[in-house]
Amino acid sequence: MIVLSGADLVLPGGVQSRATLVIDGERIADVSSATASPASSTPLDGHIIVPGFIDVHVHGVEGIDALDGSDATAAIARRLPKFGVTAFCPTTVACGPARLRDVLESVARLRGAIDAAARVLPAHLESNFINPDYRGAQPFECLRTPLDALGLPRRSGAAAKAGAEDFDAADILAEIDRAGGAVGIVTLAPELDGALDLIRHLVSKGRRVSLGHSGADMEQGRAAIEAGATQATHLFNRMPPFGHREPGLVGAILSSERVAAEVICDGVHVHSEVVRMAVSTKGTARMMAITDGVAVAGMPEGSTALLGGRQIRVNKSAAYLEDGTLAGSVATMDRVFRFLVRDVGLSLVDAAHLCSTTPAAELSLTDLGTITKGAIADLVVLDRDFHVKQTYVAGRLVYNR
Repeated sequence: MIVLSGADLVLPGGVQSRATLVIDGERIADVSSATASPASSTPLDGHIIVPGFIDVHVHGVEGIDALDGSDATAAIARRLPKFGVTAFCPTTVACGPARLRDVLESVARLRGAIDAAARVLPAHLESNFINPDYRGAQPFECLRTPLDALGLPRRSGAAAKAGAEDFDAADILAEIDRAGGAVGIVTLAPELDGALDLIRHLVSKGRRVSLGHSGADMEQGRAAIEAGATQATHLFNRMPPFGHREPGLVGAILSSERVAAEVICDGVHVHSEVVRMAVSTKGTARMMAITDGVAVAGMPEGSTALLGGRQIRVNKSAAYLEDGTLAGSVATMDRVFRFLVRDVGLSLVDAAHLCSTTPAAELSLTDLGTITKGAIADLVVLDRDFHVKQTYVAGRLVYNR
């Protein structure tokens, strides 16, 4: 049994000051307004305890990318608790079937294992089925069409593949289908030929489909939502800007209660006021704060690493390919939480919803993402500057600064 006493607890309905939290085994046994005696507890006066951060979109951290080999996912899982992450979706850029299989096999092995590391959740595939014109840092040579993935007749003049690597769209879909529960989220562009059929196929297999890297208009976005898409990948980024006459995919996402939207909260990808407006529009229950962190996240200016095999570099608080293309974020989830509270102006409760509660609910992670009696004790202890002091996963102390 672990007793944490004196900290402010960020509960679903408000902040309980100078309270006591009791952990028994892997669960929260009690939340009390009383302060326990120092002899029987860990004194945390001047600290804040929030639900463990859940990052549904993170490619890597501290020099490791999810596509760096069979040990990469475990290495990322070991590094994330120092940033308050207790669970994460290993996220891949578009790649060939062999590399994809390697990642998904490692995710399958690690799911459910807790060994001084963050929980490994089903993978998020920022997949091969995106619009080449909105690919950003995604490798052009790995992009394919949904039509070919499903073996549907191709319209006259439609390309079989966008790039030149020697594999077919059907090879990628076969790996996704073969992986079972190791795949949780698949990002795709709904305007591509065959995309709506692919959405229906993926949803029938239990995947969450996320709309992104797309030039879709509002009607195409709404058609994808009707087909079963329930998530949006990094809202505002790599999609046409919102317009009052042409709302586009952003408009479809913001106006739909069915869709939970990711937003990159690093202060670079999306302006703080735009984040605030999006949260105000959709509510905290339909927004998820993400890092979109890549392998140089948590590393100093000028550091280099790989993203899907290509070199990226930290430059002015973001990551870039050698050609200058923005290639993901260098943010970590503790920095995201600070940004939401200090720059966006959210309350501690609302920030915890975006970083923990809503991702848990969207991924059907029962008893995670909240500080309540009986919930699983995935917790982060923050100091008054919102820097991580301790991280607990299933009641075990996995990081202690």
